Amino acid sequence: MTTALNGLNFQFTEEHLAVQQAARDFAQTELLSGVIERDEKEFFPEELVRKMGEMGFLGMMVSPEYGGGGMDTVSYVLAMEELSKIDASASVMVSVNNSLVCYGLEAFGTEEQKQKYLVPLASGQHIGAFALSEPEAGSDATSQHTTAEDMGDYYLLNGTKNWITNGGRANTYLVIAQTHPEKGHRGINCLIVERGMEGFQIGKKENKLGIRGSDTHSLMFTDVKVPKENRIGPDGFGFKFAMSTLNGGRIGIAAQALGIASGAYELALQYSKERKAFGKAISEHQAIQFKLAEMATQIDAARFLCLRAALDKDHHKDYVKSAAMAKLFASQVAMDTTVEAVQIHGGYGFVKEFHVERLMRDAKITQIYEGTSEIQKIVIARELLK
Repeated sequence: MTTALNGLNFQFTEEHLAVQQAARDFAQTELLSGVIERDEKEFFPEELVRKMGEMGFLGMMVSPEYGGGGMDTVSYVLAMEELSKIDASASVMVSVNNSLVCYGLEAFGTEEQKQKYLVPLASGQHIGAFALSEPEAGSDATSQHTTAEDMGDYYLLNGTKNWITNGGRANTYLVIAQTHPEKGHRGINCLIVERGMEGFQIGKKENKLGIRGSDTHSLMFTDVKVPKENRIGPDGFGFKFAMSTLNGGRIGIAAQALGIASGAYELALQYSKERKAFGKAISEHQAIQFKLAEMATQIDAARFLCLRAALDKDHHKDYVKSAAMAKLFASQVAMDTTVEAVQIHGGYGFVKEFHVERLMRDAKITQIYEGTSEIQKIVIARELLK
């Protein structure tokens, strides 16, 4: 009898461990200082973006031919976990640039598009954004109201996009728009839009519950002329492009959720050994021990699901179901673990100084973006019933 886990090898290579350590060191030495202030001020500095690019975090899986690190998805998951332990606002930038923008361009773009857009994105010289969600098109990605009218040698782009990560600082935007309404989702295209194109405006920055350092904006397009050569794939390929990139994106967000959970757990474990109540460390009380045991078990289970999805992708297997399972489970673990971490900290958990309240706020978005938990269940069920 075979199982879904047959053939998996979770033995990390020296390269994997080196990537993990580099991400851990960067998070501790660069991201930790100032993370509370960045959360309060809703700001992520250009200096840190540049350093992430120099470290290779913004083009990890891109072929070296295009300036990337040529790493596998397992390395990406390990790095995402370490960065997310400290600052999920930084890690979501890494996730979007890697999973959605760079992957989409390398997998489906023309050679000209790769040279012009992928090379600077992979090196961190430029930042990318993926524009799918709209005021009336979130989970229902087929209902695109943004239009791209075919004008011969260019498209005329009109519409509004919401909740766009990196929206205010990106140089390159992958915009999903409807060209042939009569064809439904088969009439959707993906266009590469450059910052500064006439008629392209960046809207207000969102004041969010969590990942407050992340740059989240609405985008407005009014008669933006996008050259025909900026379309990715054949006419009508946009919806398939979006779904394909989101499958990989779910692995990144699952790893982000895993990192948020493991970061909160590590803080709670340390605090439980230091805090005393009734004459002994609270870690010696069974009520706290049970919480820690449950947290550690759930985190390990989430980690295995993330790694399975990563290996499926690296081995060129169908990873739709494994990615959805990883994101569904890891995001729930992130919520459960951060809530318990706050509880273990007691009153201290309710103040910013101890970090866990921020991790709790950051955890919630992992159940929403890259497809809500409800959408993940639909995807999983659809795969099971094929």
